[in-house]
Amino acid sequence: MHEAVRLANDGCDSGTAVLAEEQTAGHGRFGRPWHSARGEGLYVSVVLRLDVAPADLPVVTLALGLAVADAISSVASVTCDLRWPNDVLVGEKKVAGILTELHGGAVVAGIGINVNQTAFPEEIAAIATSLRICSGQPHSLERLLDVMLSKIGEHTSLLCSDGREPVLRLFSEASSYVCGRRVAVEMAGGEIEGVTDGLDSSGFLLLRRDNGERVTILAGGVRPAKRSCC
Repeated sequence: MHEAVRLANDGCDSGTAVLAEEQTAGHGRFGRPWHSARGEGLYVSVVLRLDVAPADLPVVTLALGLAVADAISSVASVTCDLRWPNDVLVGEKKVAGILTELHGGAVVAGIGINVNQTAFPEEIAAIATSLRICSGQPHSLERLLDVMLSKIGEHTSLLCSDGREPVLRLFSEASSYVCGRRVAVEMAGGEIEGVTDGLDSSGFLLLRRDNGERVTILAGGVRPAKRSCC
């Protein structure tokens, strides 16, 4: 990610990708560590120069989630769920994560996909999975990268040409978390709970609390609530 940011600031072409066989300091949102076993996952940062406003960055993240899910489906025949804003899941376990930042007029997208891991450290084994675990066979990192970059081009082009609405619609259709899901949201001021109520026009998550209050979630860690919705 740091190398991609340097290249972005130096004016590199859109679509420039920086890959790592291993990360010793991989991280996601809120600086959380990302387990990056050597040679077993796809760890890549992509520089994108898109004709969108900075306010569109949340929807860029959603478009990238769609691209990653489509690539996984194409290469591994595994169906993914999307958890707002940046998690790609198989069932309830995380298989990929996305981190987007603006640098030098470019979007730098860090993407980590668990591909050929057969096991995970004990502390994350209950919440992480890989394409190999899900499909029962190993997969080519090179092929997954090629397909993913193509899908990124498709979904970001859609955003640039047609605006936010098609991306918001596709993400809502692909995600079990966008509407009608009881979740807990970890925020800077504490945790709140409610039922998801769709996305607003900027790509932020709407949450209906039990007291009827409708809250716009600008940032936060979304997880299934411990108790189910009646």
